[in-house]
Amino acid sequence: MRQAGNETPALRDLPVNVAALLDQSIALIGVYDQNEVLRYSNAAFRAAYFVEPGEDVDWQALMRRNHAAGRGTIIETANIENWISSVRSRRGKSRQRTYESDLQDGRFIWVTETRRDDGWIVYVGTDITSLNVSERKLRLANEQLFRQSFTDELTGVSNRRHIFGKLKELLAEGRDGWACLVDIDHFKKINDTYGHHGGDEVLTGIAQTARRTVHLKESFGRVGGEEFLILFASQPFDEVRSTLARLRAAIGGMDTAARYPGLTVTISGGLTHISPGDTEEAVFIRADASLYLAKTSGRDRIYFGTADIRSDEAGRIVGSGHRDTG
Repeated sequence: MRQAGNETPALRDLPVNVAALLDQSIALIGVYDQNEVLRYSNAAFRAAYFVEPGEDVDWQALMRRNHAAGRGTIIETANIENWISSVRSRRGKSRQRTYESDLQDGRFIWVTETRRDDGWIVYVGTDITSLNVSERKLRLANEQLFRQSFTDELTGVSNRRHIFGKLKELLAEGRDGWACLVDIDHFKKINDTYGHHGGDEVLTGIAQTARRTVHLKESFGRVGGEEFLILFASQPFDEVRSTLARLRAAIGGMDTAARYPGLTVTISGGLTHISPGDTEEAVFIRADASLYLAKTSGRDRIYFGTADIRSDEAGRIVGSGHRDTG
């Protein structure tokens, strides 16, 4: 027999319709799956962000269409793709994230996003419009400065400081994972042939391609020049290899012919395993050593190397002559 106070009642035992209760809540409630597709939204959420009842729309598409229509979230940017990249560098990376959001209708929303282990995200927004306006504006200004401090200005993805901060967090948690250092092949030649503007477009194109290819739970950032770093936390090797194979194929398939005839972009990468007790320096040195092996072995490939890259366990996992998976 169930004793009062000792057990949380199941939903079916509650004397109210929970679904109706959530739908009628004045709080904005939305649930996104691991692919950022909106799977549930209550009436308040749908009204604020212009979502049709039962509509399954992914977060990026929702932001794009509302920005274009001048509705929903106020997004002060001339480049919506860079804004999306910047937000995704933070979204879904931590178990919980809180921030303040302005709506075009004049409301101010305090948002809490909670991420489950399977990647699903629960969004809860509370109307705080009645709070002190001057304090709210100060918080928004501070948040904007904070966002700028960890965003790469050109590509919109995480900058070196932010991506290495994510590596530091992973190491501090004592979790295992993977780090892949990616470099654009023959980037100096691209700059020399197509100018620095062409080189910048290649960097931006790779960042946008990676944003569409790399999962939300994975961290991606530019560490400098033509190098990027990808972090995978607690994922099996085959899943990591599949993601890297898709990324390499997607970058190789970038449409550059219209603006830069004859330009084909490829990448090389060095993958290393992250173990509890590792250090930032050790991880980066191993990834860099594997990247060097990929470069000297012909480029357009990704190598995985253990602590000793000369061991039999080191080798090409993605690239020309190797059967990619995924």
